[in-house]
Amino acid sequence: MTTRLTKDAFLGGKVMLYQPTTGYRAGVDPVLLAATVPAQAGERVLDLGCGVGAAALCLGARVPGLTLAGVELQEDYAALARRNGGGNFEVVTADLMDLPLALRQRQFDHVLANPPYFDRRAGRAATDTGREAALGEATPLSDWVKVAAKRLAPKGYAHFIHRVERLPEILTTMTARLGSIEVLPICPRQDRATELVIVRGRKNGRGAFKLHAPLVLHEGPRHERDGDSYVAEVRAALRHGGSLVF
Repeated sequence: MTTRLTKDAFLGGKVMLYQPTTGYRAGVDPVLLAATVPAQAGERVLDLGCGVGAAALCLGARVPGLTLAGVELQEDYAALARRNGGGNFEVVTADLMDLPLALRQRQFDHVLANPPYFDRRAGRAATDTGREAALGEATPLSDWVKVAAKRLAPKGYAHFIHRVERLPEILTTMTARLGSIEVLPICPRQDRATELVIVRGRKNGRGAFKLHAPLVLHEGPRHERDGDSYVAEVRAALRHGGSLVF
């Protein structure tokens, strides 16, 4: 990668990530996703479209003893993910729809995904190729769900974070392959519309569908002071590696 890099602190410095100064840069979304995964030491985790490794490495910092693997289409970002993992994060450069045989022969207790949010049939592409690959959907969202389901071990969990308008598509595909589906709406503030959702499904799960109360990110009805205004639960997850239970 020839572009300049920054080294950014996540979880209050527990995770340090090299990222390009231009292009896609990890924000709070993969950290929120990682905070909701009920992983336990000794379990196997696969991060689909891992970018520089934010979700998997934040999860690994919160839950020591995990076996972490990732898949990333762009080699520049995959190389950064390996560097960020310091030898504790196995990252494969591959297309989601053409995974290497060695990976297709493995199963995981948790599969995470923060897929591209925007369907480019209804929007304009970003000018930076790295950012566009991360934000502009090339592989259909339904295929992300199918691949995640295939890679799960029996009773394993798939975890997705996405924009709320894509929830019907996620649920349609997920209900055909997974059970015990739960949805956590995420709202920026009280009395504001849901913008994001975290969706969880279980391989061979038989539990009833659950729609949880929204997770509200910020205090107050509007931004009124400098610095962040995250509610205590979210601040603990973002700054100190706390968990978000649902």
